[in-house]
Amino acid sequence: MNLKIYTFFLLANILWLGQITAGNPDRQGQAGGGELLMNPWGRSAGLHSMTTSSAMGVEAMRINIAGLSRIRKSEFGLSNNRLFEGTGMTLNALGFATRMGESGALGVEIASLDFGKIPVTTVNQPEGSGGNFTPSFFQVALGYSYTYANRISVGMLVRGISESIPDVSAFGYAIDAGVQYVTGEKENFKLGIALRNIGSPMRFGGQGLSVQRSNPDPAGGVIYDLTFDSRSADFELPSMLNIGVSYDQYFGEENYLRILGNFTSNAFSRDQVGVGGEFSFQNLITLRAGYKIDLGDNTDGTQNVYTGFSGGVSVEVPFKKGGDNNLGFDYGYRATNPFRGTHNFTVRLAF
Repeated sequence: MNLKIYTFFLLANILWLGQITAGNPDRQGQAGGGELLMNPWGRSAGLHSMTTSSAMGVEAMRINIAGLSRIRKSEFGLSNNRLFEGTGMTLNALGFATRMGESGALGVEIASLDFGKIPVTTVNQPEGSGGNFTPSFFQVALGYSYTYANRISVGMLVRGISESIPDVSAFGYAIDAGVQYVTGEKENFKLGIALRNIGSPMRFGGQGLSVQRSNPDPAGGVIYDLTFDSRSADFELPSMLNIGVSYDQYFGEENYLRILGNFTSNAFSRDQVGVGGEFSFQNLITLRAGYKIDLGDNTDGTQNVYTGFSGGVSVEVPFKKGGDNNLGFDYGYRATNPFRGTHNFTVRLAF
């Protein structure tokens, strides 16, 4: 790509960014499917999920699907997350990605949100009936990405969302799409754009929304019960647009410092902007930190839960010196308001 085309490409994206309307805090809390905004993967979580330009492999299926095809061969990931410390909630995820031909990659991600045991209460037993129930919030995603000439990657992902409690459930689907562009002698400069959670409205239904009552006008004095169904309202998914850039400054062959910035346009909350950095030593240890803020006036009290500081560390354990196979351990921490932060733990296997 020559300089003129490269300059035009960047200018077009900057102008596009300037035309994006601000977030809509008046609609905050009106979207459902909040688990779609939860990132289970430790590497990107350590940077407040701002790795739109540099995400690759399994974690790209949650950040920018275009980065899926930037793996070497195959990657397997397993993650456990302690959400909003003090609430007892956890998010578990399983991901697998493998190359398809020379330039493509296919990936699968499964995630489950665990609320713990919740006491069963009724109108007549508001303190609890002695039993417990556990909501089931489950996601499964299938994504594909393709890289052109080692410079431009594009991808698309389809995600199924299931939410249920006893006798009440909802199902929907969401589509993610993304693009990444890299350039430079060592692919130093990266640009990414990702559109996420565009899909069908969801609605709860089931026997739990039905109730039996006596016939209000019994014919001939005969009393019998009727079943009345309550109609639940539709709710939208929390769609968002991410635009990110990053630059890698190398010190030697394998040490680098990456500086990144990211802008998030949220359809149902305030827009956000953040910066971060990570330093990698010999591709063995990586330290990272980020900071994210909400844009706009916050006098009305509405804000996103993930703002402020984030940090993390990754350790890579190669199976043999100079080989492509390795075992990785990632930890990420994100400050939250309220609660006491979220902790992400991930194990990755590249083979």
